[in-house]
Amino acid sequence: MKFKSITVAILLLTTGPTVAGPIGYAICQTGCNGIAVACYSAAGFTFGVAPPAAPPAIIACNAALGACMAACAAVALGPTP
Repeated sequence: MKFKSITVAILLLTTGPTVAGPIGYAICQTGCNGIAVACYSAAGFTFGVAPPAAPPAIIACNAALGACMAACAAVALGPTP
């Protein structure tokens, strides 16, 4: 019985914090893509359809999407409250 108590104590002391992981990351990416769709629609384009030459509005939408996706990496690695 004493062995089990020591084992449990060691496991509790050596485990790391819980992170948001794939679920939080997926939720964040979904939000980013929703914003990108709205940005493309406001510019008069369809998200996912590539025009021959990207106008400045689409370049701005893509830059914002990239920044949002980069922020999602912090969500995936951050601790869960």
